Amino acid sequence: MRVFAALSVLTLAAAAQAAEAPRERLSLSASATAEVTRDVLGVSFSTTRDGSEPTAVQAALKQALDAALAEARRVAKPGQVDVQTGGFSLYPRHDPKTGKINGWQGSAELQVEGRDTAAIAQLTGRISTLSIARVGYSLSREAREKAEADITTQAIGRYRAKAADYAKQFGYGGYVVGEINISSDEVSQPRPMMAMRMVKAEAADAGLPTEAGKASVTVNVSGSVQLTRESSPR
Repeated sequence: MRVFAALSVLTLAAAAQAAEAPRERLSLSASATAEVTRDVLGVSFSTTRDGSEPTAVQAALKQALDAALAEARRVAKPGQVDVQTGGFSLYPRHDPKTGKINGWQGSAELQVEGRDTAAIAQLTGRISTLSIARVGYSLSREAREKAEADITTQAIGRYRAKAADYAKQFGYGGYVVGEINISSDEVSQPRPMMAMRMVKAEAADAGLPTEAGKASVTVNVSGSVQLTRESSPR
């Protein structure tokens, strides 16, 4: 009698297992992209000096940097126009024949960036002791986060729509969400800088002509789902 009862339990368990809807794992991904205007302008200024005495070269670099800083600080404003010094270096120059020191060279840098692109562009025309070394636009953290928030829901919706469509094509009724990964990236097209540097020499008080361009912010959703015979809950 006990053996019959045990066999009955095993039979019922096997029947329940057979009746359970089969599940298959499916890996997939979806994404959404937004084009966002880059809103932070960055300009790097630099200069070089050389001479026979290191103290004289250092003093000349400091004088050029101090003058540029004075101009930049007039328009500095946190988040709008941020100013900071870059590299400041001094190194010996050697005679190629004797290897002895025959002079000194040095360089100094100043970096300006912010969202007030008009003020920064005009500042480039007022800084005369340093030359423009690099110009570029980037996307602020606030603009990037806003773009990501706007398209994350869209990316997730596409992921779910793909899962439902694939489940139907494979002959299943629905799916259950499994592991999910959400990531984002930004792609910007580089802008040519040579023409911008040449404008600086044309007029001492002219602002730098710039064009921000756009950055592509993409949110990627990837992971896996379990395909089921029953319809997915809405």
